[in-house]
Amino acid sequence: MVRYEPDGSETILADNFEGKRLNIPNDIVVEPDGTVWFTDPFYEGAAGEWSKDRNDKDLPHDSIYRLDPQPDGTYSIHRVTFDTTRPNGLLFSLDWKTLYVAQSDRDKDKRRALWAYPVNPDKSLGGKTELHDFGENRGIDGMRIDTDGNIVATCGWELGGPGPRICVFSPSGEVLEEHQVPCTRPTNCAFGGPDLTDLYVTTIEGHLFRARTNRAGQPLYRGAK
Repeated sequence: MVRYEPDGSETILADNFEGKRLNIPNDIVVEPDGTVWFTDPFYEGAAGEWSKDRNDKDLPHDSIYRLDPQPDGTYSIHRVTFDTTRPNGLLFSLDWKTLYVAQSDRDKDKRRALWAYPVNPDKSLGGKTELHDFGENRGIDGMRIDTDGNIVATCGWELGGPGPRICVFSPSGEVLEEHQVPCTRPTNCAFGGPDLTDLYVTTIEGHLFRARTNRAGQPLYRGAK
């Protein structure tokens, strides 16, 4: 995990947990106080030749971590999930009291689901609630939140199920909308444009799409000082 500075240099925030190399950090959210949360799955082949063999991973788990900023400018790392296997996208609710997590394992005997964890006062996580089960089909890769607190997510694939799409979930997991994407697998999304109503979508083939929506994205750093 690194931070790119204005002068072009980079600062390493974390590169190990308990002395063992991180897997392949995937997605990130930052709280207004500077606390950094990130997922650390190991997807075979996602980081070059060395990552094609799962035996090359150092950590025996695929988890979510929290980086707490310290007075000296460094960050302390804390493992916050103990029940995830290849967590992918993550996102906070509007009030910062719920962490949404895309559990997106590739193995057929593992889960592909959207989970919600309550955030405790000490920033540990409580027991999860399953909001949506994707079954045997590809689950969520990336996701964003709109100003109504709904979850806008890239999910699905060409191999089955409802197909590659943008799915909009309510905070309780109800499917509000589904929009097909002309690709095999959409990978991430972000709101942009002057009023944050344009949705930009990336795909595994390298495409970048822009969709006009009737939703407004919530700024990533809402409430930041």
